[in-house]
Parts: sequence; structure tokens; C-alpha cells
Amino acid sequence: MHTATLLHRQVHPQWFKGGHVLSLAFRPFPKDNGLLSVYDGDQIAPEPAWFHYTKQQGYQSAGVWSVTVAEAEACQLPARPDPKPNSPQHALIDFTSHAKKQQEAKSKILAAKAEARGCQFAPPAT
Repeated sequence: MHTATLLHRQVHPQWFKGGHVLSLAFRPFPKDNGLLSVYDGDQIAPEPAWFHYTKQQGYQSAGVWSVTVAEAEACQLPARPDPKPNSPQHALIDFTSHAKKQQEAKSKILAAKAEARGCQFAPPAT
């Protein structure tokens, strides 16, 4: 991955309200141990990432929003590959060196960057 690599985040329908991405979409939950799962955009485009997440893994996603490695790093959030057997394009944004309040503030910045970039892939309306 390099600084311009897009890190694709699946946004759960509950995290997309009134046409806006909520910062929760870019914040790790306690079960995540400070690590936010994303897709490495050097290895997979937004549409195939959405299909992998929803059709192969069975999760819900309102669409894909992305930040760059540089945008994460500007928030002191390192990003790194984290390939999995069923998801070789899996990557992480690491929030572990920040307290909960800092994580919340940084997730707001990432969500704003992703929203400014725009949805990278939205599923067809049904």
C-alpha cells in the first residue's frame, strides 16, 4: 500500500442517515480491539469489495466509502495489509494508540473525508 491507496470501508445501513455517513462507520468497536477493517484498494475495487462483503460473507452494506492511507496517517492512524484466508485484500486502520475520545474525534475526520470523496459504490436500488 502507498499513500494514495484507497481504503474501502463498508458502511452498514444504520450508519448512513439522511444521505450522510455517520462517524460510527469509521470507528472500531470494542470487539475490534482498536483495529478498523477495510479493503486494500490496490487489490480490490469498491464494487467487488461490496459483493465480497455482502454476497460472499453475508453482511449488510449500504455502500462503500473510502479514505486514503495518507488521510489515515494524517490522523496518526497507520494502515497496513492484514490478509485473511477468505479475504486476501483485507487491511486495517490502527486506532490502538489512541484513547476512546481521540478515536471518536479521528473517526469523525475520516468519515468527513470519505463523504467528501463520495460513495465509491452503492448497490442497485431494489
